[in-house]
Amino acid sequence: MTLPYFLVAELPPGDEYTVDGPEGHHAAAVQRLRAGERLVLTDGRGGTATAEVVTAGRGTLIVAVLSRGYAPPPPTRLLVAQAIAKGDRGELAVAAMTEAGVDEIVPWAAARSVAQWRGERGDRSYERWVATAREAAKQSRRAWLPDVSVPVTTAALATRLSTVAGAYVLHGNATDRLSTMDLPGGGDVAVVVGPEGGIADEELAAFTAAGSRAVRLGPTVLRTSTAGVAALAVLSARLGRW
Repeated sequence: MTLPYFLVAELPPGDEYTVDGPEGHHAAAVQRLRAGERLVLTDGRGGTATAEVVTAGRGTLIVAVLSRGYAPPPPTRLLVAQAIAKGDRGELAVAAMTEAGVDEIVPWAAARSVAQWRGERGDRSYERWVATAREAAKQSRRAWLPDVSVPVTTAALATRLSTVAGAYVLHGNATDRLSTMDLPGGGDVAVVVGPEGGIADEELAAFTAAGSRAVRLGPTVLRTSTAGVAALAVLSARLGRW
């Protein structure tokens, strides 16, 4: 039986730990864990602990730590710059990419993005991406929680791409395929996913000037909500992560 999985701020330094807050409520009130049942805690930074429930109260569990583990970070980090999308497509992309193992998601305010993050509404949209990544990490039982960076402009993204070990822009008119590109053996590998309307010529020029390569996945054009996870699948297989 798969043990329930909970994300906590930090792992207990001793043999006992109190699970409270939203995770404690979910464990005690939703999953209704009781004394003697086991669960797994993770700090989202590679650390895990298998524990057994000692007592269960209203929204709180006291658990005894049985064993500890640590999953080291991969030698090559996978970063996806995801164009801000309308509706729930951005959150769908974040969830799928988190399940596929993305290490960092960078929301990108592309020129052709229909949705724009401004003011309080933009703050709420960003927080939904963060919450979506957190829940997807728990669902997929990840020991490492992906970073969700603050939204960036095209200029800021180009600067970031100039610092990574390898950068690839998904573009429908590209002739090179991501599956045939030479990949670095470490550092950050970045993939840029455009919005519904595609990447503008000036954006592509800025990214290629920063050292990025324009690539395609195959003969078809994927939606902005699925292109990132498809690229991650290619990279994960080629880098030995899958």
